[in-house]
Amino acid sequence: MAIVQAMNGNLVLAAYLVGLAAIFDFFDGFAARLLKVSSPIGKDLDSLADMVTFGVVPGIMMFQMLINATHIDRPAANGWTVYPPAYVSYLPYIAFIIPVFSAIRLAKFNNDPRQSDSFIGVPTPANAMLIAGLALIHPHGFQGGKWTIYPPLSAEPTPDIPWMEMFLFSSPVLIAITIIFAFLLVSELPLIALKFKHFKWKGNEIRFIFLILCILLLSTLQLVGIPLCIVLYILVSVINNLLVKKAQNTA
Repeated sequence: MAIVQAMNGNLVLAAYLVGLAAIFDFFDGFAARLLKVSSPIGKDLDSLADMVTFGVVPGIMMFQMLINATHIDRPAANGWTVYPPAYVSYLPYIAFIIPVFSAIRLAKFNNDPRQSDSFIGVPTPANAMLIAGLALIHPHGFQGGKWTIYPPLSAEPTPDIPWMEMFLFSSPVLIAITIIFAFLLVSELPLIALKFKHFKWKGNEIRFIFLILCILLLSTLQLVGIPLCIVLYILVSVINNLLVKKAQNTA
């Protein structure tokens, strides 16, 4: 459903569907343990579902955002229409490195015994939520089947499109986000796993701290807090790695 909505340009609804899928993904382990069922095919189906929802969908969403950012018909200040070089029309296809690297990340995850209690590299749901969050904080969002087209960065900002949004949703920044997070998907960066085996404080301190900070971000910044929570997730994991390493060196 999210793929259909994203291909039709309705990224807001696609983003909500990705969020719903993330909730199901978070609790599927609890359901499996509650029902006392597990099998190799279940592990493969879980990765397949993740690949579609958290790999293909965010790739299409980023593709649509880049199409919006590199739109060829942009009125210049003098009333002329600006036509960028032909290669610009191919830039949005960079977005499809997201599903490619997501597939590599999921294959590594299934065959990496180190990833039982933590993640190595950014999980695909986190990457998908970052991109979905960007879609939700677009200042105009989905309107009548089309995204509102941004003026060039050289244009004067308008009251409803301030500089920050113009910068964040420009093609260079979106391409940078795509490449950086595609790399983080397959990087050797250890990250905390948010799948609780129990809900006691001991053993889950870093998870609870992260969730509390996320609640504060979401309650104060609302939709803007979604991508910030993903960035916070990486920062908290890096800090946790440094603390663990320091404790090991002093032991």
